[in-house]
Amino acid sequence: MNQDLFERGLKVRREVLGAEYVDRSIRSADDFNRPMQELVTQYCWGEIWNRPGLERKTRSLLNLAMLTALNRPHEIRLHVRGALNNGVTKEEIAEVFLQAAIYCGVPAAIDSFRIAREVFDETKP
Repeated sequence: MNQDLFERGLKVRREVLGAEYVDRSIRSADDFNRPMQELVTQYCWGEIWNRPGLERKTRSLLNLAMLTALNRPHEIRLHVRGALNNGVTKEEIAEVFLQAAIYCGVPAAIDSFRIAREVFDETKP
């Protein structure tokens, strides 16, 4: 494992997804899934999310579209929170899901809208 990339990834991962969620994921890792936590933190968050080519907001919008296409509700929930942390508005999230409805399928987009609404309700001040 590249410790520098892991630390850089951990910092970004905490900033986007929230320290509580990330720290719980790292803490609960065991011998079986620890390598996956290390890979995700180092490669996804350390290498890719730290690249200069796209802003975090843009990366969040892309993730929401791709996760809708893949129909991954747990990850959609997580990345809706991350998108809000990265300055994406509810209106922009809705537009991503509407766009995805046309290209990925209406049922996938409906699920994403439902999940996003749950996150919005949970994050109301």
